[in-house]
Amino acid sequence: MTDAEQPRPTAGRVLLVWDAPNMDMSLGSLLGARPTSAFRPRFDAVGRWLLELAGEDGLAEACVFTNVTPGSTEVVRPWVEALRNVGFAVFAKPKITEDSDVDSDMLAHIELRRAEGDLCKVVVASGDGRAFRAPLEELVRAEVGVLVIGFREYATFAQASDLITFRDLEEIEGVFREPLPRMTLDSLPAEGAWLQPFRSLRSLLEKR
Repeated sequence: MTDAEQPRPTAGRVLLVWDAPNMDMSLGSLLGARPTSAFRPRFDAVGRWLLELAGEDGLAEACVFTNVTPGSTEVVRPWVEALRNVGFAVFAKPKITEDSDVDSDMLAHIELRRAEGDLCKVVVASGDGRAFRAPLEELVRAEVGVLVIGFREYATFAQASDLITFRDLEEIEGVFREPLPRMTLDSLPAEGAWLQPFRSLRSLLEKR
């Protein structure tokens, strides 16, 4: 069942939590390179889709959770301000150690909204099954709707779950300016296809 086929909330909060580190890593792996502007998700399109999902009587809340590595604030600031300008809240956390991720913060915010009593649907943008599968399945058992959005190549935990609904991010209208180059071994055309290298051959000569 797709999210479009599910009953729309007539009231209550529809909460989107976006795992920026995981989504960025997944997109980079999918493309084999740092995404250009053509292949970066448009959050205004995501916001409009979320509003439609919530319906006229529902409350839509959109949150992006991200890490900020030391020395990167000037690069990250324009992106954060752009998100805030289209109505997204941003939770930013310093990346001090490898364990300074935002998974626990995302789950804490979901639990906060659930405890307030008006949460009717959670949309999670992440492919991190280790962090999210069990808590999200518990939400479904507690009669909170759960939808995971992401990339089918990486959000396998949601596709394998009998309780969680999944939708590929590229299926949401307007999120990407151009189709993603998603040629994989599972989607080869009959005539075959080239799979481009992830890095230059000359990188073999670079000292590690």
